[in-house]
Amino acid sequence: MVFDDLVSPNRQPSRPWLHLLDDEIAPTVVESDRPTRVVWSSLWTKRPDARVVFDLSGGRSGTDLRWTLLTEQPYPEDRQLRHLCQRIGNLINANLRYTYG
Repeated sequence: MVFDDLVSPNRQPSRPWLHLLDDEIAPTVVESDRPTRVVWSSLWTKRPDARVVFDLSGGRSGTDLRWTLLTEQPYPEDRQLRHLCQRIGNLINANLRYTYG
């Protein structure tokens, strides 16, 4: 289910979770390998080079998810990096997670 939600964030209109800010755009899936990996394009118009890599594992008891933010040089300054990571954290660790109850 987590894999499907990452591949198609708006697949269940009754459980919206990808709430974007004004400076963000909906990601596209750049790569996927069911059920363990999803790579998103950038969420940010100011950082079109950014990618978010999701690695999933687990079984019947749930899904473990690790995300990694990748960018090209020049790397984001500390303040911007914290903002990007915080946004991913909010979208995934809060919004998406809370839709599962």
